[in-house]
Amino acid sequence: MRGTLSPIDKAKYAAARRAADLVEDGMRVGLGTGSTAAWLVRCLGEMVREDGLKIRGVPTSSRTAALAREVGINVISLDEARWLDITIDGADEFDGNLNLIKGGGGALLQEKIVAAASDMMVVIADAGKEVGTLGAFPLPIEVIPFGWQTTQALVEETLISLDVLGRQTTLRMNGAKPFVTDEGNYILDLHLQRIGNPRQMALVINQMPGVVENGLFIDICDLVCIGHGDGRVEMRDIHKGTIEQERVEFVETENLFSDLYD
Repeated sequence: MRGTLSPIDKAKYAAARRAADLVEDGMRVGLGTGSTAAWLVRCLGEMVREDGLKIRGVPTSSRTAALAREVGINVISLDEARWLDITIDGADEFDGNLNLIKGGGGALLQEKIVAAASDMMVVIADAGKEVGTLGAFPLPIEVIPFGWQTTQALVEETLISLDVLGRQTTLRMNGAKPFVTDEGNYILDLHLQRIGNPRQMALVINQMPGVVENGLFIDICDLVCIGHGDGRVEMRDIHKGTIEQERVEFVETENLFSDLYD
């Protein structure tokens, strides 16, 4: 995979690069999971190696932990950190109120715990992740393996009374076997098409026996950095009600990071 980055990768990089500038020396930083969050980890690693940035990173998955160590970030557990200054993560969807659907990478449980234990949560995303109403992306819910089919049936029955367009649910697979999270659980993907009341959905789903957590992040995100393929970044602060536009410059070299494609 050599050569120029695609527009979507440039958008992800632009958002990650701008969000990385929010990280200051000495911070305890939650590190998200997924393709956009991977750009963020690499940006922070570059700052650690080249600028002497000193941070402690709390990863939200084993994959992120491995990448963070690879790029030189000091990795600690959430129990060691106790509380975080900032968490930066991607999202599968976000709406105008900065409510999110997360969990496409299968790390929603750790991602939500880490985000909730932070003074600030920043979402980095390309512009295609913004939606008017959540639900086009399947909503993941993490369930314990014991009796998962019974849990699935209960979920489908409950969906009848909720404001959604679709009610199909599927067990996430990894080849011929169920996908297993870092916590040893399964994931059910809910194909809802539209979620009319995300807050109600999150509360109702989490009350069901067998459900560990859902992928709706309500009132958790503080700031979103939206990247575009030309380097533009739009920053929306839900608390200040502000929108700022900036531009990230790309270095036109064969590879943006020399180790990215090794």
